[in-house]
Amino acid sequence: MRRADRLFQIVQYLRGGRLTTAAMLAERLEVSERTIYRDITDLQASGVPIDGEAGVGYLMRDGYELPPLMFTRDEIVALVAGARLLRAWGGASMASAAEEALVKIETVLPDKEKRRADSVEIHAMALEMTPRTRAMIDIVEQAIDERTRLALDYADADTRLTRRVVRPLALWFWGKVWTLAAWCELRGDFRIFRLDRIRAARAEGAFRPERGRTLADFYRLMEAQCPEFRAMRPSPEKARA
Repeated sequence: MRRADRLFQIVQYLRGGRLTTAAMLAERLEVSERTIYRDITDLQASGVPIDGEAGVGYLMRDGYELPPLMFTRDEIVALVAGARLLRAWGGASMASAAEEALVKIETVLPDKEKRRADSVEIHAMALEMTPRTRAMIDIVEQAIDERTRLALDYADADTRLTRRVVRPLALWFWGKVWTLAAWCELRGDFRIFRLDRIRAARAEGAFRPERGRTLADFYRLMEAQCPEFRAMRPSPEKARA
C-alpha cells in the first residue's frame, strides 16, 4: 500500500470518534506500530485534529472533513479517457476496477468538475477483444503482481503449440495486442509473448528475483538493442528489480 493511501485509511479509521490504538491500526494496515506512530505525527503536523498519545490510543475530534479532490481539466480528461480505454481494452477485473474508481472520484468532485467529467467526449471500442483475452490479461497481471511462475501452452505464428514455464515481468499494450515480457525457463532468456496466442496458463509456484532475470535487466537489454526503447519504458525506479 502506498503511504498516501495508508494515511487516508488512518484518517478514515479515526473518523468514527472511537479510541483506536496504534496496534489496532498496524494490524489492519499490515505495518509496524512504529510506522503508525510516524504517520500519526505527520498527520497531526499537517493539521489533522488527532488527539491521543502512544501507548494509550488516538481519536479524531468531530467535524473534520477531508478536502474535496481537485483536478485540472486535463487531469479529469485523462482519468475519464483512461477508464474508458481500460473498459474497452483491459482485462475484465481491470476494466471493472477502473469503472469503480471513476465512480468514486466523481462522488467527491465539486459540481463544476463533475460537469467536466460528464462532458468528456473520448470513447473507445474494442471489437476484437474476446472474453478469453480479457481473462488472460487478469491472470497474467495477477501473476506479475504476486511473482508467480506460469506454465503456458503457447501457439506461434504458424499455430504450433509449445509448452514452457515463464517468470512474468510486465504487460505491454500495443494498440490492439497485449504482450507479456517474461523470462522463459525453457529458452533461458527473455521472451515476449502475445496474450492472444496463449491457449492456457497455469500457476507454477512463486519465484524470487535473480540477477540477470529481472524486469530491470530486460529493460537494459532492450535499450542496448533499441535505443528508442528508453523513451517508451517506465522510469527506472518503477522497474521491479
